[in-house]
Amino acid sequence: MSIKLLTIKNMQNSHINKSKGFTLLEALIGFLILSIGMLGIASLQAVSLKAGKTSVYGSVAMMKVEELFESMRANPTVLSTYASAGVNNACTGTKNCTETELAQDDVYWWEKNLKAGLPGAATTVVTVTPAVAPSKMATVKIDITWSERNKDTSTGADTSVSKTYTSTANICTEIPC
Repeated sequence: MSIKLLTIKNMQNSHINKSKGFTLLEALIGFLILSIGMLGIASLQAVSLKAGKTSVYGSVAMMKVEELFESMRANPTVLSTYASAGVNNACTGTKNCTETELAQDDVYWWEKNLKAGLPGAATTVVTVTPAVAPSKMATVKIDITWSERNKDTSTGADTSVSKTYTSTANICTEIPC
């Protein structure tokens, strides 16, 4: 009986000796698969952050265009002034400004706030098409262009991509319209 027991024990030991290191190899392969998955998740996070930034810039441009349209609706008699460069006339509650000065002040602060909310050097073009009688509706078109950073994955070079937001509105130039 002792010989039989010894033979079984030797067979078990030889089987254990043959499988040494196999568990370590399984662990390394599992770690490799986990690492590749984690790199994929990190890449997805980076892409999602960039897409989020792009949508924020688009929202800022849209809100600022609507802000200028509202300023034009509040001061419709000098619409052509909104197409020119802004001037800080300090139109506050303590200073009475003319309609033209108010429009210049609106454009000045609008451009300043717009450039603070968008990356790089944002450019704006305001085009006013006057009303043609008998209509009292002028057409105003605002274009905003800015550049965003774009990492080209094929070359690895940092480049810029140009983004544009354009909006058109009809604004009544006289009251009643």
